[in-house]
Amino acid sequence: MPEGPEIRRAADSLEAAIQGKPITDAWFAFPQLKAYEPTLVGQTVTHIETRGKALLTHFSGGLTLYSHNQLYGVWRVVKAGEQPDTQRVLRVRLQTAEKAILLYSASDIEMLTPEQLTTHPFLQRVGPDVLDKKLTAEQVRERLLATSFRNRQFSGLLLDQAFLAGLGNYLRVEILWECELAATHKASELTEAQLDRLSHALLDIPRLSYAARGKVDDSKHHGALFRFKVFHREGEKCERCGGIIERKMMSSRPFYWCPGCQT
Repeated sequence: MPEGPEIRRAADSLEAAIQGKPITDAWFAFPQLKAYEPTLVGQTVTHIETRGKALLTHFSGGLTLYSHNQLYGVWRVVKAGEQPDTQRVLRVRLQTAEKAILLYSASDIEMLTPEQLTTHPFLQRVGPDVLDKKLTAEQVRERLLATSFRNRQFSGLLLDQAFLAGLGNYLRVEILWECELAATHKASELTEAQLDRLSHALLDIPRLSYAARGKVDDSKHHGALFRFKVFHREGEKCERCGGIIERKMMSSRPFYWCPGCQT
């Protein structure tokens, strides 16, 4: 399942295709959105914002298209007028003179005014996005120690989008391995040094994954690419301590860890 870095890369590709170019045709599958089709023609997409797995497509006229991929939604970029051969159900088409972006299978789609954007239930509930460049390690540390989060086990906390948007299962296990923390730990139990290390890792690892475009490192590269240290590596040796990586279910998701050094 895609996590924040993958969603942001998808948004990048959508922006590259149509950002700043006049929309020549807009089409929505849902009846409640049909009235916006003529409104958007001639407008441009100013930018596409990510909030966890939600995309906010901002238009020059002030409206914002909210879409959440949920489990099955996927965006595609095609040439203008192209109709891909797929079994997926088309929900949104935004077309310019050269390119079109298509949203398939998603069902959580709304058009929001600036006022509605500030009161949308999901956007109010979701935490700051880990890929937001304005978010600092100091702010993350404050969230870790906030009353709502400080006594929650990391196994569940790091999957909760209300804590930080954009985190998911592979990021959860890689961050905790990097910080030598067990999934049962809580922020309230950590030392100052551990809190500092975790606060930075919660931003650094997702941002490295995004910057490295999800590529897997090999022996010819050192430090430039994102590489799984424990995710999907059960039964292998931990590169840090030599222990054997294990897998178990935590918060209904497979969790990978090294019992030798994540204590």
